[in-house]
Amino acid sequence: MIEELYNTCYDELLCWCVALTKQKAQAEDLVQEAFLRAIRNRTLLEQMAFRKRRAWMFRTVRNLYVDELRKAAAAVRKEGLLFGLPVCSGDYSDGECAQMLKALSEEERVLFVMRYLQGYNSVEIGKLFGLPPATVRSKLVSARKRLRKEWENT
Repeated sequence: MIEELYNTCYDELLCWCVALTKQKAQAEDLVQEAFLRAIRNRTLLEQMAFRKRRAWMFRTVRNLYVDELRKAAAAVRKEGLLFGLPVCSGDYSDGECAQMLKALSEEERVLFVMRYLQGYNSVEIGKLFGLPPATVRSKLVSARKRLRKEWENT
């Protein structure tokens, strides 16, 4: 049953997840984790029709992605001040922090999280995305400005 689900849904899940995350490696990780959860929940999935199994997989991938965004928001909040702004300080809930990060475009959010929460530098990020380091830094400046604007509006 898991093999059938994998053979019929993997490519579709991966394509959708790449569109969601804008990053193939992250999308692959999310889809892989979803299939691990499917294996753990095999008995539940066996009771479902294929259509519901497929929906369960998409919902699981989406939930995993939302969890990643929440973790990123919590990490920003834990840091307290970011570039002189009290972004996600103790005055904000995880949900509010996640909402502030949602103000960023998908690309900016991924770059921001990779640079400031995961510790990649602009050269490493540029190599991963095929961008010059200066372009990465420019996009990060734009992301910080957008976050500053979002913070001032709250």
